[in-house]
This record gives sequence, C-alpha cells and structure tokens, in this order.
Amino acid sequence: MSITKQRQQEAYAALQEEFGYTSPMQGPRITKVVVSSGVGKKRDKKQVEIISDRLAKITGQKPSPRAATISIASFKLREGEIVGLQVTLRGARMYDFVDKLIHIALPRTRDFRGLSAKAIDEMGNMTVGIKENTIFPETSDEDLKDVFGLAVTIVTSAKSKAEAEAFFRHLGMPLIVEAAKK
Repeated sequence: MSITKQRQQEAYAALQEEFGYTSPMQGPRITKVVVSSGVGKKRDKKQVEIISDRLAKITGQKPSPRAATISIASFKLREGEIVGLQVTLRGARMYDFVDKLIHIALPRTRDFRGLSAKAIDEMGNMTVGIKENTIFPETSDEDLKDVFGLAVTIVTSAKSKAEAEAFFRHLGMPLIVEAAKK
C-alpha cells in the first residue's frame, strides 16, 4: 500500500471533527490525476514522439494525443493537428505517481520552497505546473536538449477549497503559508 493511500485513509479521522463528517465516505479522497503537456509550436512528429515517450516513462501509462478542435490562422493551427498529450491516472498508478511527485520530484525542483495554496481551486482540485520534466528520475539526464513542461491536476472529492487545503496538508503536500496582502 502506498504512503499516499495510507495517509488518505488516516485523513478522515484527522479531519472528522473539523468538518463534521459522520461517515467515512464523506471524507475527501483523490479520484484521479491528470498529467498533460503541450507539444509546442514546432509540431513535428519526432517532437511529439519524444514527449509521448517521456510522459509514458514518467506516468507508467501511454498518453493520449489531443487534437485542435478549430483552425486558427494567426497561430498557423489547423483543425485535427496534435497540440498536446494527456494521461489520466486512477487506482494504484495514481497513488504511486502522487507519492513520487511529493517525495521525489518536487524536492528535486530548483529553488523549491513549496507549492502555493492558490493552486487549489474552489472545487477542491489542485493544479501544479512543472517547468522541466527532468525532475522525474525516469528521464535520463543526457536528454537535456528536449526539456518540456507539464501540468499535473490532482482531482479530489473535497467540497470546498478549505477542505481540500486541509486534506492536501494532511497528505504531505508541501504547501506554503502566504502572508495576506494589505
């Protein structure tokens, strides 16, 4: 059993009094993790293959291509061209990925001080932008010329932003406390 899954089960007891849960099913839990990346302006097939291969290594699952839905002449974009790749993780792979993100990848980020609590939206989901894919141990260090960014969205069943923030803190997500602006 992964560390994240254990902490998620323990979160109910920790958050029960604060939010007034009467059943374990009311407690927040992670439902899915979505990892996505754009392929850039070049749009050559080799670049798409490189990004697809690296995302598959990072997540353990083959990404699905995302095509443009409309043509935009000013961006030289045609309908049907691949503009991004996306992976949706559930179950054991989801928990393993969140463990790897919290305990291995984020600490390897340059000048990492923590994640902003502003990354949590009103529906209780957290989206984290990662500038370089090289923070994951699966990507080899010799391929530094093909660095790309990705977005990780952790979808939860939390009902509010406060509930989600308390849940993520209990999971061990490194959230920073931001000073209120005057």
